[in-house]
Amino acid sequence: MYQKYFKRPLDFIMALLGLIILSPLLLVIAILVRIKLGSPVIFKQPRPGLNEEIFTLYKFRTMTDERDENGELLPDEVRLTSFGKFLRSTSLDELPELWNILKGDMSFVGPRPLMPEYLPYYTEEERRRHHVRPGLTGLAQVSGRNFLKWEERFALDNRYVQECSFAMDCTILAKTGVNVLGKKNVADVQEIKRDDKGAYISHNGRVFRRLDLERGGSQDA
Repeated sequence: MYQKYFKRPLDFIMALLGLIILSPLLLVIAILVRIKLGSPVIFKQPRPGLNEEIFTLYKFRTMTDERDENGELLPDEVRLTSFGKFLRSTSLDELPELWNILKGDMSFVGPRPLMPEYLPYYTEEERRRHHVRPGLTGLAQVSGRNFLKWEERFALDNRYVQECSFAMDCTILAKTGVNVLGKKNVADVQEIKRDDKGAYISHNGRVFRRLDLERGGSQDA
């Protein structure tokens, strides 16, 4: 009942109120991004949503577009400034996704949308994560985020699809607030080294490929 009749109206109302209340903050961030990181202020990227329909996800950009003498973009860790790092660690770069929620592309809570080029590689069970709208936050994000193995993340996404309820959404949102304030489970590209296979290796030895870093890399400039 909640998923079918109440979740979307609640998302719409909350997103509309959020955009109205946070409009001064959004304006300030937009001005600072333009001054410190350049244009465009908003980073846009296609992502799969409900039933794998592709939509455009919006974020504040967090990296510059600095290039070398050959016109190639500099490494991510160079282009990610202290201001960009601040936006990511506080999740302020995610605020434009309120527009995605208002439009119906996303929900406040649901599996995080990944890159569309990985759609052919999902198993049938993993594809179930697209039976609901993707979320600004989700069960996997409050259970370990990028520090979880892929099997664990997909299992949590499927658990959410099966057990989605108002109480679960409230719990996830509350935990998200705690994690954001405590800056927990944030995999920062500046704290990660790249190996010769294009993977990223954290200081504690865990390996994160570019797909794992949904908030990192040039895909999130």
